[in-house]
Amino acid sequence: MTTPFPFTAVVGQDDLRLALLLNAVSPAVGGVLVRGEKGTAKSTAVRALSALLPEVAVVPGCRFSCDPAAPDPACPDGPHETGPGAGRPARMVELPVGASEDRLVGALDIERALAEGVKAFEPGLLADAHRGILYVDEVNLLHDHLVDLLLDAAAMGASYVEREGVSVRHAARFLLVGTMNPEEGELRPQLLDRFGLTVEVAASREPDQRVEVVRRRLAYDDDPEGFAARWADEESSVRARIVAARALLPSVRLGDGALRQIAATCAAFEVDGMRADIVMARTATALAAWAGRTDVLAEDVRQAALLALPHRRRRNPFDAPGLDENKLDETLEEFAEQEPEGDDPDPDGGPDGPGGGGQQPPGPDSDGPRGDDTGARPEAGEGGEPQPSGAGEQQPVRASEPFRTKVLSVPGIGEGAAGRRSRARTEHGRTTGARRPRGALTKLHLAATVQAAAPHQVARGRAGRGLVVRRDDLRQATREGREGNLVLFVVDASGSMAARQRMSAVKGAVLSLLLDAYQRRDKVGLVTFRGSAAEVALPPTSSVDAAAVRLESLPTGGRTPLAAGLLKAHDVLRVERLRDPARRALVVLVTDGRATGGPEPVALAGRAARLFAADGVASVVVDCESGPVRLGLAGQLAAELEGTAVTLDELRADSIAGLVRDVQGNQGRSGSRRAA
Repeated sequence: MTTPFPFTAVVGQDDLRLALLLNAVSPAVGGVLVRGEKGTAKSTAVRALSALLPEVAVVPGCRFSCDPAAPDPACPDGPHETGPGAGRPARMVELPVGASEDRLVGALDIERALAEGVKAFEPGLLADAHRGILYVDEVNLLHDHLVDLLLDAAAMGASYVEREGVSVRHAARFLLVGTMNPEEGELRPQLLDRFGLTVEVAASREPDQRVEVVRRRLAYDDDPEGFAARWADEESSVRARIVAARALLPSVRLGDGALRQIAATCAAFEVDGMRADIVMARTATALAAWAGRTDVLAEDVRQAALLALPHRRRRNPFDAPGLDENKLDETLEEFAEQEPEGDDPDPDGGPDGPGGGGQQPPGPDSDGPRGDDTGARPEAGEGGEPQPSGAGEQQPVRASEPFRTKVLSVPGIGEGAAGRRSRARTEHGRTTGARRPRGALTKLHLAATVQAAAPHQVARGRAGRGLVVRRDDLRQATREGREGNLVLFVVDASGSMAARQRMSAVKGAVLSLLLDAYQRRDKVGLVTFRGSAAEVALPPTSSVDAAAVRLESLPTGGRTPLAAGLLKAHDVLRVERLRDPARRALVVLVTDGRATGGPEPVALAGRAARLFAADGVASVVVDCESGPVRLGLAGQLAAELEGTAVTLDELRADSIAGLVRDVQGNQGRSGSRRAA
């Protein structure tokens, strides 16, 4: 077994270490979400925490880690008698992003359940993590069906496994710890709120601290066991302090004054629901216990707010998490009351120096070891009036307010990653048929299984009422659900789009589509074209907020190299098909349809558009043409793409400017034209 990197040898990252230690003291705090760039010791610190947790007393032989002092009466391995148990180290269970549902919650032996009526159950990761830590690296990339299961278990403290009327329930109370890189996308709000605390981590910009990080890492890689031995005393000290804080926790008094400060802070920052208040109260109490005090002070409330509120203040996925500390201090001061007099003789306020909150766990500062335009479509500005084709670059404009958009989907049935946009064959959704299972049976189609087994009952010597079922009779249910797609935005940023009012509306529309892509769990990419070339402003990514940032700073001006934009987008899709062949693409071209620059720009743009049609790529053209005179060029472009065209107004879900038009319907008509 690999020796873990010692927790106390992690350099810096004080907030991260504090949040983890507070959850070790009081698991009721609700876990930690660690956000930050790659290479910042997120996973290292989390994996090191398990070595500091006290041993867990369990019922001998119980696969579900029942507490011998209060065994679960519904335990599948029970019932258990109350009595002495056996101690074992606290577990840290890792949930892989690509895990199956059965791996997470466990699986029933369907064949034995049907033939013998026996609940033969194999526990999953939720059972293993009971009374321990469930760690999800890259938690923002976790599939939706696994997120739903985690939410259910976190809310109820139990896991339910049901297969065609056969059910098993077991306790599943765990400390949920997740790490993520925000560049790869955000979490669903429901799961985000389930994390009690959140911390932002970043690599230090101090050369001395970076040197120490490298020195300790190299020393650990050379001799893991020897390095861990040098930090053994510090590890033991922190472990003993956790045990002492746990013992003190029930005696900590959360006074009415502190409660008023907590409630006032949550109200002032307009957080949703009451979970934030409860988490803040539990965190402040754990902070006091960690500091060795029995009274919650104002600094405990302040530190609790900094850890528990930032991720609960987001109103949309493009809001950066954070907290206005000046506003926080003003709120706490307004609702402050005289601090209770404690028994601590230390004039600096506690065992950890000034402030007395005990916010900093032992670390690197402790006493331990160191570690030409012929035939071109004319340029036009707002109102259709021509602009000089060499119009200069203009400053970026702000996007208008986003709105709810119509659903744009890809035709046909795919098999891509689970999401909420286009039809797909998935493990979840409505049942559409049955097939023989490939590998382990996960979703039984009961009627098809019975039909397969029924003709053979006499030959199998059936004598009683039970159905004789064999492995070859089992049928897997085929299901249809929704998939996430690659939504590639191709945005015209030329002079013809540069009128400020129009570009603001265009950015607002793209921002609205980005919000829709976030909700439907799509990957997004951004290609822009202006002047004489096109560029990939954002390679395909799950980080929708990164696309919003690129969009906000998008400059405009110059000619309209429409063909270059289409060819660049085609190249992006070619590369992505190699990386993720199952994920289907939807191209959203935002333009007024004009093309200028270079020889025969119109013909070249038409040939580029027909490449998408030949590849069967679903596309939609958002027509940004405005003014009293409209040329209808975007509609012509959509016909060459064999896609559909919508105006900015028709893009709104509440638009009454005509019939609902989506990609799937228009693609169907395109297929009819090809067949004719």
